[in-house]
Amino acid sequence: MAGKLTETTHTRARRLMPGGVNSPVRAFDAVGGRPLFAERGKGAHLYDIEGRRFVDYLMSWGALILGHAAPEVTAAVREAAWRGTGYGMCTRVEAELAEVLMDAAPGIERLRLVNSGTEALMSAVRLARSHTGRDMIIVFAGGYHGHADSFLASAGSGLATFGIPRSAGVPDALADLTLVARYNDADSVAELLDEHAGRVACVVAEPVAGNMGVVPPREGFLAELRRLCDESGAVLLLDEVITGFRVGPGGAQGRFGVRADLTTFGKIIGGGLPVGAFGGRAEIMDRLAPLGDVYQAGTLSGNPVVAAAGLAVLQKLSSDPPYERLQALTRWLTDRLQEMARAADLSLRVNRCGGMFTVFFSDAPVTDYRSARAADGERYARFFRGMLERGVLLPPSPFESAFLSAAHTEGDVEDTLQAAEGALVETAGRP
Repeated sequence: MAGKLTETTHTRARRLMPGGVNSPVRAFDAVGGRPLFAERGKGAHLYDIEGRRFVDYLMSWGALILGHAAPEVTAAVREAAWRGTGYGMCTRVEAELAEVLMDAAPGIERLRLVNSGTEALMSAVRLARSHTGRDMIIVFAGGYHGHADSFLASAGSGLATFGIPRSAGVPDALADLTLVARYNDADSVAELLDEHAGRVACVVAEPVAGNMGVVPPREGFLAELRRLCDESGAVLLLDEVITGFRVGPGGAQGRFGVRADLTTFGKIIGGGLPVGAFGGRAEIMDRLAPLGDVYQAGTLSGNPVVAAAGLAVLQKLSSDPPYERLQALTRWLTDRLQEMARAADLSLRVNRCGGMFTVFFSDAPVTDYRSARAADGERYARFFRGMLERGVLLPPSPFESAFLSAAHTEGDVEDTLQAAEGALVETAGRP
């Protein structure tokens, strides 16, 4: 139940901003009730303006792999900000961050920092089009690569949450250049490449889908995309904005043994601050100005405070890798959730990869956007509200990933499971 301060703040926000939010899914429309207004975070816990504490599995949509207000990150931000919040000039720290990223990520020979995942994907597609001399791109139904025009033909994340098939304001001529395949179905990609032979600049994929909920790739799927791109002359562009440094030290490409021509990053590499990056083969990246004829620029790109935060995160992940522990905690949590759901006579599937997972109320496997949409969103909303009332914050949409951080403890998981016991019984509709 929303408190008086939340009600007052929400009313004020709705007067000032469309829907009262600066990003649509924060409105809680998919799960009902008033949005949560955060006040502060510490470790695995988020505190709202009413003073309530939640075990947080949103983690700023995956950006906070070390947890809220990680000491290494806050110290780096304070030190960098003390020297200045931005210069519009080159800095040493941006080169240091780029070097760490390139050392960890397979196949990155050149890299450029930007300010968001959307900007990174938009720029990478422009590069792919220039490199190949082709205009069309292939994306996957339910994938989300930011809100640039080219990616909103059939997207997951917010569009899926609000049931919007395609964003208004995208010209038909541009939408016609975006072809939509089925995730985990390489044959659907091959058919599009054959139908539009010599016209596809790139295949854009989340190596682990995270915006139709978590959907891991079937065995061999990513390798088949690599083969199809090699045969057709298309660029393989892997969107690791979510999975980069999340599912392993080398991202999904290191975990699954595939190498992209271009890769995008975001979230974790900024330590919770606005960031994006794209990189790949030198022959493609060197087409960027000032070396080449593809223009991309940004006043705040490589911002020293953001770069310092990201560098602190990546150095901590390298010196004290949390990945095995995150995977073990996630396995324990999700296995128990499925056992408890069976005891409550609920059809529940939990997809997971590393420290990310999604709860689907479905009696069938979820392997693509169609099967994700077939899951029971109303039951998810009831489960979300039940968990929130018991002090656990899950994503306010059935089409998003939940995340564990290095700050989550066994006690946090135990508290979550205790909350889930009652929430699942309520979700099943029994007293």
